[in-house]
Amino acid sequence: MAARDLQERIKKLIVDRRLTSGSPLPTEPELMEFLGASRNSVREALKGLQAMGIVEIRHGFGTYVGRMSFAPMIEGLAFRTVAGHHRGEDSLLQLLELREAMEAGLVSRLAGRLPQADLVELDALVDRMDQRAAHGAGLAETDRAFHATLYRGLDNVLLSEVLEAFWDAFHQVSRDLVEVPQDPRVTCRQHREILDAVRSGDSVRAEEAIRDHFGNVRARLASSAPADANLHLNERV
Repeated sequence: MAARDLQERIKKLIVDRRLTSGSPLPTEPELMEFLGASRNSVREALKGLQAMGIVEIRHGFGTYVGRMSFAPMIEGLAFRTVAGHHRGEDSLLQLLELREAMEAGLVSRLAGRLPQADLVELDALVDRMDQRAAHGAGLAETDRAFHATLYRGLDNVLLSEVLEAFWDAFHQVSRDLVEVPQDPRVTCRQHREILDAVRSGDSVRAEEAIRDHFGNVRARLASSAPADANLHLNERV
């Protein structure tokens, strides 16, 4: 039996038995009997599922349901972006545009709807950005926390994880490929504008603030690219 078929049957077993992350799977001999497959075939199928984060093999202890994170997708996105960049494609810009499309389409739904506790947390994050900017410190992690907290208000865990995955992939690749210049004062101002627009309930202004933020990142990407790539980036903008 092909490894892919075995993987599908193991995934169905996880679903049918309503197993959660960390739950133990049947032992290897039990899986062999259940699947009607050889030891080597079962092990090959499990290794493939482990690469996808669906199962976790703990040598000497057994096999468990994995965290089912987006780590494989992040690595795939990052690798595809790097490979595209070295082929002369605007792959980093394309990844940024994907993030922008998602966030611009979502932020208007948050306008006037965030609970007070989230607004207080977002205020504190922007204040922390101001403090870090004043001391010349990096803003990446505070920026990430701001966006994660903002979209948490949609109460959609899967969506939040997808947005985080795109954030991770973009910043992982941008660190490796280009040194993107940044004016921390502009970054702080733009995040304050996003927060103020959401707080006021103005959905149009909130979307404009998000697009302004990403437009700034796009311009910084263009300014950090080689001259021949710069022309192509600006054409797309």
